Amino acid sequence: MPRIKTTVVGSYPVPDWLAAAPSEQALTDATRVVIATQETAGIDVVCDGELYRFDVNHPETNGMIEYFVRPLDGVGFRMSFEERIAYRQAEATRFRTRPPGVVEGPLGSGMLDLPLACARAAALATKPFKFTLTGPHMLAKMVMNKHYKDTPSLAFALADILAEQVAHCRADIIQVDEANLPGAPDEWEWAAASMNRVLDAVTSVPAVHLCFGNYGGQSIQKGGWKSLIRYLNALHVDHIVMECAHRPEDELAVFRDLDPKIGFGLGVVDIKRTEAESADAIARAIERAEKTLGAGRVKYIHPDCGFWMLKRGIADAKIRALAKGRDLFEGVAG
Repeated sequence: MPRIKTTVVGSYPVPDWLAAAPSEQALTDATRVVIATQETAGIDVVCDGELYRFDVNHPETNGMIEYFVRPLDGVGFRMSFEERIAYRQAEATRFRTRPPGVVEGPLGSGMLDLPLACARAAALATKPFKFTLTGPHMLAKMVMNKHYKDTPSLAFALADILAEQVAHCRADIIQVDEANLPGAPDEWEWAAASMNRVLDAVTSVPAVHLCFGNYGGQSIQKGGWKSLIRYLNALHVDHIVMECAHRPEDELAVFRDLDPKIGFGLGVVDIKRTEAESADAIARAIERAEKTLGAGRVKYIHPDCGFWMLKRGIADAKIRALAKGRDLFEGVAG
């Protein structure tokens, strides 16, 4: 295994043939294709493209929210017209057209079954496999809460459900995604505490991905990484997976304050651009990061976020560039 491992963040474009004729067998076939695409390209830690969340009726965000909250006990879908208007006007949710669900009572796991989804995908991989899920902070911020006294209480309830699920997930890495906190860094303490409930239940390698949003290829959150260093250092995590390629180059220096026990994952592929990066550009991004943070500090390279909104040909070219750029940096022949 190379010193710097290549991986993906999670999502992959849904194959047109799966969307046109969805079935359980077609989903398995598509997952096999997605994993094989990564393995053939030389990705060291592969993912299922988050196709386990695929549903033609998921209206937004690639199922990143809906998949996790809709099956839960205590979640309904009735709301008034006034509530829907207020939801679209609220600062945290104005980019969505509707809430994914309404929390009407105590939450329970309901029909959510992450271990089954994980096992089905892991069985198709021949390389180390990573399973991804959405974190409690983001889920709590996106639903409409009519039961818990406040958002932190809701987040802890969601964290307990996710922790119960991931304790039974068997993957080489379990990655929990957080794409909302960068826009609300003042919430970092309860966000970290709820996230750690999930991370502490992971039986393999826990990781956390953070970005500034990827809603149809657009950033949603405003701010910078400096305000979240305390959050990052509070995580019970093996490594973090960070959006860096779409960020200012000088922002890398912020991560000098990252706890050295936490491995650093460097985003070197900008998923908000359709041009595929060259191997040379990726090698130079790694070199720049190691000069800034110290030799050996970069543990993983990856895209900034998921590929779900790109065409497959573009995503595949960017995936191939990851391994080629890492090999160029490390001087691997071939």
